[in-house]
Amino acid sequence: MRFVDAIPRAALRAAVLAAFFGVAGCAAVPEGLQAERGSAAARGTMANVVPAAVAASTAQPAAAPAAAASAPPAAEPDVPVAPATRRAYDDALRQLRAGHIDAAEKALSEIAQASPELGGPHANLGLIHRQAGKLDEAVADFERAAKANPHRASYFNQLGITCRQAGQFAKAREAYERAIEIDPHDAAPVLNLGILHDLYLGDGVRALELYDRYLVMTPAGDPAVTKWVADLKNRQGRPSVIARKEKP
Repeated sequence: MRFVDAIPRAALRAAVLAAFFGVAGCAAVPEGLQAERGSAAARGTMANVVPAAVAASTAQPAAAPAAAASAPPAAEPDVPVAPATRRAYDDALRQLRAGHIDAAEKALSEIAQASPELGGPHANLGLIHRQAGKLDEAVADFERAAKANPHRASYFNQLGITCRQAGQFAKAREAYERAIEIDPHDAAPVLNLGILHDLYLGDGVRALELYDRYLVMTPAGDPAVTKWVADLKNRQGRPSVIARKEKP
């Protein structure tokens, strides 16, 4: 289950410009990346969803979406960043904002090669490659980001989303479970792991447990997930016709 090899340039630009991963230790890491979402009836079909805009200029992690904001994200140790690297990273973000995706990708690649200990450039490359349908490259990018900063739950959640899109379900499960281990208060990977068990691993019992846990973690409620729970309970071996949506 892969994306087509290329998507329209304008769609790629819009998706990439809408959210940025920051350099660990000097810029924000957004929690607002949206992911493609599958359905049981058409598991190979992915719909492009443009994420909400997120600033990447502060020193603190950006706020999580309301559904996943039951507690602050796990702390991330500061990583010293040389002024020249910071300037190069800012320049790469400006290229992204200007819609110069190729130039931004080249700049981020150079930063990632020169400073592999910084998770942000790897994660940005993962976003660019995933939106371009280069899922193998995107998986490798997010793996590097997670290795560079193994305390960043959002990196593992994004790795899980990307592995799921690439059909690597065992790796997706491991990534989601690691994200939950790092930050057990983050509802997003809990929901995503539920979707994985529901639609891709065929474990409805485990999916229900995870959906229920997610709903407990979401005081405001989530009507969509409530419908999924009812659908799963009533399915009785029949495929679902209700789309499941992953959380960033």
